[in-house]
Amino acid sequence: MSVRRLRSVVLLAFLVALAGCTGAVTSVTNDGEYDRTTVTVVDEDGTDLGTVEVRVADTFDKRYTGLSDTESLGPNEGMLFVHGSEGQHAYVMRDMAFPIDIVFVAANGSVTRIHHAELPPEGTSGGDLTRYRGTGKYVLEVPYGWTNRTGVSVGDSVEIAGDY
Repeated sequence: MSVRRLRSVVLLAFLVALAGCTGAVTSVTNDGEYDRTTVTVVDEDGTDLGTVEVRVADTFDKRYTGLSDTESLGPNEGMLFVHGSEGQHAYVMRDMAFPIDIVFVAANGSVTRIHHAELPPEGTSGGDLTRYRGTGKYVLEVPYGWTNRTGVSVGDSVEIAGDY
């Protein structure tokens, strides 16, 4: 287990223990490198489709690195990429160890596009990586197939805890 992953596990255990003692945990935490928050997706009727705990990539360096330094994601873990404004963005599977779903989200929280991103073939160079394109202010990366399992689709709404 990497030092970063171990630090995250220790922080999570601390927060769980704290919640048991005080009855509440703030919705946004910081592990020293990434803020963490909760993202929930609801359908047009307001039905909760799924919730993930995410690391927030809100700087250029964090967005560029993305999940490439991550060995795996738990079933309800992910990363939320926050851009300064809504626009067209393209994401690639640079140095990834596992496939993911890539969910583009408008500034108003509406899901605009979903990609199921497979790992690129071994030896694929940066210029040959598939560009997963979409429009949004946010991009949510979650475990491969998460959107299928939860029924998340284009038009559903994303709710982000905290000020993003």
